[in-house]
Amino acid sequence: MRTRHTVTLLTAAGLLALTGCSEAVTSEPKADDKVAASPSASQSSIAPEALSSAAAGAGIPPSPAPEQRAIYLAALNKIDPEIVNGKEDKAVSRGLTQCQSMKDEKDPTKRVESTNRRFIGPNHPDGFGPTKAAFILVAVQTNLCPTY
Repeated sequence: MRTRHTVTLLTAAGLLALTGCSEAVTSEPKADDKVAASPSASQSSIAPEALSSAAAGAGIPPSPAPEQRAIYLAALNKIDPEIVNGKEDKAVSRGLTQCQSMKDEKDPTKRVESTNRRFIGPNHPDGFGPTKAAFILVAVQTNLCPTY
């Protein structure tokens, strides 16, 4: 069973390499990138740097820059358009949350399983299966949290 998952991960990496989605994120977020916040949070005395540091400490990477976000969403749409399903913010949020889960989980099989549970769609309420989950995982890791 472990061999099947290894082959799936290698296949996923190969597919993304062929589609041009194998570059790692190297740019820092721009100062003008917007962060969603409640009205009370926007009036908070907590410095944005402190919030960013807390999120990073929790394993949540910063939101991707617009270009990287577009590459990530295109990679998901190539795997299956139902993954994004017109809900781009939700797809990015799920990816960032997957990064948080992956920070401490190094077992590739468990990473694929958690990806399959997290990424669901109207016709796939139980996930897209281990093969597509492995492709999704590669897209997440490559574009949102390459150091995890």
